Amino acid sequence: MILAQVVLNGFLIGAVYALFSSGLTLIWGMMNVVNFAHGDFVMIAMYVAFIAFTALHLGPEFFVPLAAMTLFLVGVLAYYGLVRHVMRGPMLAQILGTFGLALVLRYATLWVFSANFVSLPDNLLGDVQTVAGLRLEPSRVVAGIVALVLTIGLHLLLTRTALGSRLLAVAEDRSAAMLVGIRPDPMQALAWGIGAACTGVAGALIALFFYISPMVGESLALIAFVVVCLGGFGSVPGALVAGLTIGVLESLTSFWIGPAFKDVVVFILFLAVLWFRPHGLLGKA
Repeated sequence: MILAQVVLNGFLIGAVYALFSSGLTLIWGMMNVVNFAHGDFVMIAMYVAFIAFTALHLGPEFFVPLAAMTLFLVGVLAYYGLVRHVMRGPMLAQILGTFGLALVLRYATLWVFSANFVSLPDNLLGDVQTVAGLRLEPSRVVAGIVALVLTIGLHLLLTRTALGSRLLAVAEDRSAAMLVGIRPDPMQALAWGIGAACTGVAGALIALFFYISPMVGESLALIAFVVVCLGGFGSVPGALVAGLTIGVLESLTSFWIGPAFKDVVVFILFLAVLWFRPHGLLGKA
């Protein structure tokens, strides 16, 4: 029963990993641009949730959509204000541009909120429940379920809708997409908006049970890059599989060996997979 509890906890946090990583893999798949500000997008969403709760007295049913809309706007502005311009330059310009954006967001937040850790109440969604011998924390259960549903929804949006077809057409061949009447700039801005909105939802959900600080984006960004590389750049299903795998692996490692070693085991798996499949589990060769 203890092992089942550990696996369940890992599955729930892994679903959240998958959601905010899917935003990163969407942007990579659309534009071949690595967003080094991705973790700081999650951090901004966490502060949106915190401010909405403490200052506006809004519950999760309001601050999660608010974080998604805020980060959608941030993503679109980041594209038009920065990414569209650095895409014309070499890869180094793209890397330094998004890394600079990360630093601006991080230190602006540090200036406004200081380095102090803050958090939301543990029982915001209710007290811990025991079902069939499993201890269920409502905040983690809701976060895991919502993240899983939205990640699957993002995959269906890309593969089963006309909008998704236009997004993928621009990703496949920008020039050919223009020939059939698709304007690449709005599609790429939309991709940034959707990717950032995914981080917005994930950040607000993580804020329900995780500490909030201006530096939290660093550790979350590292997780996102590992998930995306492991699953395959540009593959939302790959991000889902990798996110769930890493979540469960972290949980099992913490249980069997100790919390201090969970990152070590994850990176050993990561390196082993990339040794045999450099394009990731579900990425295209």
